[in-house]
Amino acid sequence: MSTDEQHPKTPEPSWPFTGRAEELELVRGASAGRRPGIVVTGPAGHGKTRLITEAVRGLDHARVTGTPEARDLPLAAFAHLLPDTVSLHRALRALSGVRVLVVDDAQLLDETSAALVHQLAVHGRTRLIVAAADGVRAPGAVSRLWTGELLPRLSLGPLPGEDTARLLAGTALEPLTVRRLHRTCRGDLRLLRDLVTALTAPGHPAPASAEPDWRTACLGAEPCGPDSPAPGPEAVFAGMDRRTADLGAARTGTDRMTAGLGAIRDGSGRVLPGLGTVCAGSDRVRAGSGAGPAWSVPPTAGLGATRAGTGRPSPGLRAGLAASGRPAPDLATAVTAPGRPVRVSGTGEWAWRGPLPVTAAVRERVAAHLERSGPGERDVLDRLAFAEPLPLPADDLDLDALERLEADGLVDVGAQGAVTLAHPLHGAVLRASAGRLRARRLGRAAPAYGPALDAERRALVRRMERLDVRPVPTPVGEWLVAHGGPLPARYAEVRARFARLRGELREAAAWAREGLRAAPSDDGCRRELRLAEDGPDGTGDPDDVHARYDAVRLGEPGRAAGRLPAGSVFARHADALARGDGPALDRAAEALAERGFTLYAAEAHAQAARAHRDPSAARRSRTRALTLARRCQGANTPALAGLVLGELTARQRQIVTLAAAGLSNREIAEKLTLSVRTVGNHLYGAYTRLGTGDRTALPWLVDTRETA
Repeated sequence: MSTDEQHPKTPEPSWPFTGRAEELELVRGASAGRRPGIVVTGPAGHGKTRLITEAVRGLDHARVTGTPEARDLPLAAFAHLLPDTVSLHRALRALSGVRVLVVDDAQLLDETSAALVHQLAVHGRTRLIVAAADGVRAPGAVSRLWTGELLPRLSLGPLPGEDTARLLAGTALEPLTVRRLHRTCRGDLRLLRDLVTALTAPGHPAPASAEPDWRTACLGAEPCGPDSPAPGPEAVFAGMDRRTADLGAARTGTDRMTAGLGAIRDGSGRVLPGLGTVCAGSDRVRAGSGAGPAWSVPPTAGLGATRAGTGRPSPGLRAGLAASGRPAPDLATAVTAPGRPVRVSGTGEWAWRGPLPVTAAVRERVAAHLERSGPGERDVLDRLAFAEPLPLPADDLDLDALERLEADGLVDVGAQGAVTLAHPLHGAVLRASAGRLRARRLGRAAPAYGPALDAERRALVRRMERLDVRPVPTPVGEWLVAHGGPLPARYAEVRARFARLRGELREAAAWAREGLRAAPSDDGCRRELRLAEDGPDGTGDPDDVHARYDAVRLGEPGRAAGRLPAGSVFARHADALARGDGPALDRAAEALAERGFTLYAAEAHAQAARAHRDPSAARRSRTRALTLARRCQGANTPALAGLVLGELTARQRQIVTLAAAGLSNREIAEKLTLSVRTVGNHLYGAYTRLGTGDRTALPWLVDTRETA
């Protein structure tokens, strides 16, 4: 019996409401009691409508929505609530009986409707829940709701990264892909949905883009040239008399043409291979970057190449291997063609490598920003797009155009005059919309990434040596892994270690796998993968401070006595644990969290919970430990083992689980056939036992997936 491999899951039509616990409570509180209401503002796509919908679920309320089409029609938004012809005064009286009124897209209301909303706020008999998008001029009556202090204002920021990961948990995308999507969308959940739908849709075609699948350049660690292993899974070596016609082809010093997207010359005049590279003088195929053996195949060309002299397509790697009778390489551990998700071997997850799909929705969202008509502006944007991820010096660009672009927030100019595009999505759209000739001209001068990768690696190492793992910008490494480029094993090992120390265990494992993809036998990446998956075992390098600190994490501070840096947070943690001092352990945990050691902080709070003599202090430490541990991507270390919630009754546990899933007290009461007061009493008792003050921490304390 054979089964088809399951494709990454396409999200359901309605994604589950995730995160925003504190904001949800604020909106719920504003729609209850004697409060007048609230105004929720934020950029388009940040989830204002969904937040309000969840907050008023189960409440008796009316809803109106502003639209661009009806902006010039008086009271058009209220047509379903009012008679055909009505004055503002009569409309105010007609709506006085509405207890809760939701006003969505208030920035698009006509002036009369805006005045009606303002008067309802002044009279105070109707609680108003108003959503207005930033960046769009709203009617004066709407903006005066918060500037005139009639209603409190909640400014909705981007969804945090950990909540984005929880939102995408059902898509089976691996953590580096999730991180890339979160960074690209910058909190625009509608854009996130568009991209995820395009990425995970079965049979989705590769995007028609002039952007290369990845840029190949000399990484500074290994020699580059015609004899180097071709790094892409479609890379093949053609005979000496062949010509290939892939995009970005560059002539060598002879009468031969080597193909490959973005193929460039290095300082010695050699051609560096790009996607679909055809190297002369060989008929051997290599998949990946030194990741596997070679297969003999007939001379073939890469993606999009044509057979010389015939105009007929030349077979790619799979067809060539089929003709030779050799098995195809394992594409689960190599980079696939652009536009295809890759199964990550041994994890059940999918990775996206290559350009993001530039869908019609994506183009529509960025069109208003990128349609520039000023002199030199589009040329500057295109040059920056094809230079990514590296910046360009400001002196090399049109300064007048650059000033206008900076004023409009389209470019970032660093302190040293280094210029980059401000939004990560803009580069992908600009490259996709460039013509082939323009892409060939602009993409030909791609610089080597080796020095930039070395600089990023050294910056990460310095941070770890200083016992500080707060985030560090690493655009070049993230670019290469996103586009399927091979990473030096030393760089991947450092990235994996930095992520592991931050408590980002799944990301650490993913970085280690990226290093092993290029160097399967690398000991450093293998060690980091084992530590990310299995946790500390006390057998690390004795000269490494983190290996010595593992004894403290394992509950054996005596083994680390006198071996940790004096006065460091690690030494303070060891001393507090040796003395069994609960308050000191909590203070050490707070210092660890401040330096970015989220998992270490969770373990210190867990040890404090066991050391406290005061039951209430122990519950608070336990809650803090669980809250931090939930952010560590499935961490289950010895210090956290056996850490459980307080002694809740069966009913309390049931109600807490439903509250963590986002249900209101009223919804819980209806589901369990209880009174709202009873639900509130059970939650209050649970809060006391858990050491928390409200339900905002519950999603981190209760894994709703396990209890579903």
